[in-house]
Amino acid sequence: MELPQIGIGTWELRGAECTKVVQLALELGYRHIDTAHVYQNHEAIKKAIKGFDRHKLYITSKIAVDVEVHVAKLEESVQRACELALKELGTDYLDLYLIHAPDRNFPLEKIFMSMEKLVEQGKIGKAGVSNYNVHHLKDLRKAGCVPFANQVEFHPYLNQRELEDYCRTYHIKLIAFRPFGKGKLLREEALFDQIGVKYNKTGAQVILRWLIQKEMAVVPKASSKKHLWENLDVLDFSLTQADMAQLNSLHKNKRYCKADNPEYSY
Repeated sequence: MELPQIGIGTWELRGAECTKVVQLALELGYRHIDTAHVYQNHEAIKKAIKGFDRHKLYITSKIAVDVEVHVAKLEESVQRACELALKELGTDYLDLYLIHAPDRNFPLEKIFMSMEKLVEQGKIGKAGVSNYNVHHLKDLRKAGCVPFANQVEFHPYLNQRELEDYCRTYHIKLIAFRPFGKGKLLREEALFDQIGVKYNKTGAQVILRWLIQKEMAVVPKASSKKHLWENLDVLDFSLTQADMAQLNSLHKNKRYCKADNPEYSY
C-alpha cells in the first residue's frame, strides 16, 4: 500500500482508549496507523485492527535503539525487536519501520543495514528513520543507505527548509508529526484561522493542508470524533501561493519535541 497522506498518531494513547480511538479512526477512513515500541500500545492497536483487511492498512512502528538494540548482537537484537512488534500488533509485516531517534552512541548505519535485511525477509515493507536532520542523513548516505522516509516534527514554527530540500533531492519521504505544536500554534497564531475562514476550514486544517502541499505525509494525534474527522477532511481545498508564503514566513525554529534533550538538538 502507498503511504497515505493523512495518518493517526498514537503517542500517549494506551489501553482501552487507544483501541477505541483507532477503531473510530478506521471507521472514519484512516488507514495509516503510526506507533512505536516506546508508546507501549501495540497490543491495544492489535485489538483495534482485528478483523480489518490488513492489506488496506499502512502500519508504521519505530525501534528505540537505546532500549532494544545491543551493539554486541546488533543484527540479532534488531530482528528480535521487529518480531516482538509483529507479535504485539498481530501482523505478519510492518509497512514502515523507523529508527526512532539518531542516538550517536550506537552504530546507526549498521542498524539501518540490519533493518534493510528485514525488508529482504518480508517482515517490513520499507526501512526509514525519525528525528533525523540533514547531517544524520548524510552520514547514512556515506554508508550507502538511503531511508524511504524520515518522520520529523514539522509545522509553520519549525519550517525545516534545508531538510525538506535534501529529502526531496534524494527522494526521501517526509512525514510530519506534532503539526500543531501540542496545540500551542493554534492558540498563539491567529493567521491559521484567518486563512481558514476563506475556505470554511479550521486553523488546524490549514496547517495540515500546508504540509500536504509541501508533499509531506502527516500523522496528527487526535482522540475525539470531531478532531479525527477534521484532520482527515483536508483534501478538498488548496491554499494559494500567497497563503503558502504567509505560512512559510512564520518559521521560528521552535520545537515542541524534547527540545531540551541534546539528542534532539540538531
